[in-house]
Amino acid sequence: MKHPLSLYKYGFSPNGITLGIIGGGQLGKMIGIEAKRMSMNLAYLDPDMNCPASTLADQMIVSDFKDEKSILELAEKVDVLTYEIELANSSVLKDLESRGHLIHPASGVLNTIQNKLRQKKFLKAKGIPVPAFEEVTSVEQVKKICKEFGYPSVLKASEDSYDGRGNFIVRSASDVERGIKYFEGRRCMIEKYIHFTKEISVMVSRNTRGQIVSFPVVQNIHTNSILDTTIVPSGENKRVESNAKSIAEKVVKSLRGVGIFGIEMFLKDNKIMINEIAPRPHNSGHYSIEACSVSQFEQHIRAILGLPLVEPRLLSPVVMMNILGIPDYSGEYSFKGIEKALSVPGLKLHFYGKRITKPQRKLGHFTVTAERIEEALTRARRVKKLLTIGKRSGN
Repeated sequence: MKHPLSLYKYGFSPNGITLGIIGGGQLGKMIGIEAKRMSMNLAYLDPDMNCPASTLADQMIVSDFKDEKSILELAEKVDVLTYEIELANSSVLKDLESRGHLIHPASGVLNTIQNKLRQKKFLKAKGIPVPAFEEVTSVEQVKKICKEFGYPSVLKASEDSYDGRGNFIVRSASDVERGIKYFEGRRCMIEKYIHFTKEISVMVSRNTRGQIVSFPVVQNIHTNSILDTTIVPSGENKRVESNAKSIAEKVVKSLRGVGIFGIEMFLKDNKIMINEIAPRPHNSGHYSIEACSVSQFEQHIRAILGLPLVEPRLLSPVVMMNILGIPDYSGEYSFKGIEKALSVPGLKLHFYGKRITKPQRKLGHFTVTAERIEEALTRARRVKKLLTIGKRSGN
């Protein structure tokens, strides 16, 4: 197995590098688009043969993200292996690393992050600010902790959860037993609810040489625990933004992570606490495709190949909004209002190519750039009204 630097030491040959990606969703697709721009080969592992990234794949392994045999097969086909989803099997990746395979971010980083309790314990041990939390051991223990934390508190599944699907808000003592039952059979943690002023995040990249750079600080607005809108610039003062970047970079340095990382934070009274870490490109970094001098996806590829990172410059104020599946419907779908939406200045549409919609499923996103953030917000809200999801004709 080759070292990343040796892949282009004597020149960068077309189709000379094969990048392996566990996960063929929208993030894997957008990583792939950047890789194809540099003429790399792509090998994916995903349970859906028609996943969004399948149209880019030179090789496709259809299998569960955790299947040992399939991950081993993928690793043998590629020069560098990465992932777009935390459900990858960190134990198998660790074994591959011991055999000399290049995996970024490393298996140990994934193992720390994919368990929320382990992630919070790691951050706390490194002196990085996080909300108060405890591991769940019994109903009575949770009731006692909730009295200390106050209501509401947040009950979280430690593993296999995203977009708020692993969260249960405990609003009173009577909710505790319902919450424990909701997560029956799963390890959980209880966390103090933060009445934040604003949710912010920072994309941070670190390459194999230890070089580290940050993207602009962004403001995020969530609805039902799913990201709805990202606003850049964040609107915060320089001191808060500098502190946010400093904390985010400390997280990635502490992990010794290689790749791009999404660091989600709570801001309250100008104080910052880490909410969660994503060891991959992140929804709140999509704006970088149109609005930065380098995208989070290109920066990720640079990082895992040991190439120099560039300091991202914000080229324009920008708003990103997700396009989500409609409530109470699963099935084939179509986008409505595209022609009118495209008449809005500064709009860029991204459709992921998912064949089936489900309630609140991420089907795409759009960005709107403008000279002023207020103008971008106004235009983005207009697009959101114009662009809708409908049942496909005949369904």
